Amino acid sequence: MATKVSQRGLVEIASHEGIVNAPYRDSRGIWTVGIGHTASAGPPDPATKRGEYSMDEIMDIFARDIATFEARVRNAFSVPLTQRQFDAAVSFDFNTGGIDRATWVQKFNAGDVAGARKAFMNWSKPKEIIGRRKKERALFFDGVYSSGGTAMLYPANSAGEVLWSRGKPVDVVAEMKGGAPSPTPRPSGKGGLIAALIAALAAAGAWLVSLPCNLFGIWCGG
Repeated sequence: MATKVSQRGLVEIASHEGIVNAPYRDSRGIWTVGIGHTASAGPPDPATKRGEYSMDEIMDIFARDIATFEARVRNAFSVPLTQRQFDAAVSFDFNTGGIDRATWVQKFNAGDVAGARKAFMNWSKPKEIIGRRKKERALFFDGVYSSGGTAMLYPANSAGEVLWSRGKPVDVVAEMKGGAPSPTPRPSGKGGLIAALIAALAAAGAWLVSLPCNLFGIWCGG
């Protein structure tokens, strides 16, 4: 049974929430950074730790912040959850705070999977949240991640204003690893062609080794 959100699950939730990589003031004027992190959740304090945060920092903070919701999901379910189900349930609770009273959870615990799937969409207000709810439902009941590893990243200026128009999609995992490696120059000539073929076969072998991770949503990184 899964008991913590996977790396892929963190990225999935980030794709729903959006990421701001510098401190900004939210709608209530509270200094916030990353994926909704404020000082009330623990360090760092965005009001004092200013400047741009790396993706590693943001996701580490997020993983700590989300521990509360992981505990709530563990308490809400009386049946074992797969990793994908756990990730979806934490995403749902992170957004709604309703995992402990949701009818769909009660139905799922009772073995009524069809009823749980239907009741999942009871949590569809405001209407802007319907797309997210459908994605969470697809992840929980069908095991389908929707983000493809990307999330929208937004900058903020020194006054604490999010520059929404400058948002861009980023490969979160690649950013966490320091970005993709620089392209390797293509060798020329017959010897270069053989070397390229050997490199391609090696890459294919590495891909085959990682295939179970991709298929089953297991985080195999270091």
